[in-house]
Amino acid sequence: MTDDEYEPIRVSRRIGAPARVIFPILADPGRHRELDGSGMLREVVSGTTICGVGDVFVMKMYFDELGDYQMINHVVEYEPDHRIGWEPEAGRGHPNAEPGAERPARWGQRWSFVLTPDGPDATVVTEIFDCSRVPENQRVDIDYGNIWIESMAETLERLERAVRAAREPTRSVLSSSGPESRSWGTDQRVKFTAKIRPPVFAA
Repeated sequence: MTDDEYEPIRVSRRIGAPARVIFPILADPGRHRELDGSGMLREVVSGTTICGVGDVFVMKMYFDELGDYQMINHVVEYEPDHRIGWEPEAGRGHPNAEPGAERPARWGQRWSFVLTPDGPDATVVTEIFDCSRVPENQRVDIDYGNIWIESMAETLERLERAVRAAREPTRSVLSSSGPESRSWGTDQRVKFTAKIRPPVFAA
């Protein structure tokens, strides 16, 4: 598949909260394990709340084939309450971080979240996996990103639960204020988008 044919993998979910409530959760590396739908994140090694492009945070990871290792995440997209994204780099314990490794430590894949308002009190959150900068032979190894679709959907579901928990005190106050209190409804629809998807390879 050529670069012109490839389109990043996108998974979207409508969450019943404004972007200003959702964005700080995504910008806090300390909460990424809570949101992780892949089951690979373990804990933050270093890094605090993301404040802009150029920030770096390090996560401890686990994968059956690699065991424990670290990923160094470089923030490459940052628009408050709208967009945030980072490019991972292999860190301590990862074979690509070793001297003379066959593949580079930073191979170009990017994880991003885009927040789009949908009415006065709801946001469509889209998680994007973009491996357009990755060499073709490595894109094949990950089925052009299709291997992540299920875990991306799980991440957005976890994000919605985190947002609900963050808003619960406010909801309780509003519920006790009488018939004029508002209901924080959510739409459970999840949207998957991939322009071209080769067959998913069995593990």
